[in-house]
Amino acid sequence: MTTQTRPVWHRFFFQVPILGWIARDVSEGDESNIYYALITFVSSWLSAILIFGYPGLIIPALMLVPLMFIALILISRG
Repeated sequence: MTTQTRPVWHRFFFQVPILGWIARDVSEGDESNIYYALITFVSSWLSAILIFGYPGLIIPALMLVPLMFIALILISRG
């Protein structure tokens, strides 16, 4: 997909320094990049647990609650 055919929010999100680079690699790169992104996410969460302790475990889990609500609503709608 060329730069001109992408929606505006894609272009803005892909310009975010770290998350945008990872998202662009996952969407346009090799098929194995999604696994590298998942490993990066899990290892950064584990690093937060090692550095901050219990809050490093709880706060990201609480931030994922709205995402799980949306997933459950979409599953229940069929």
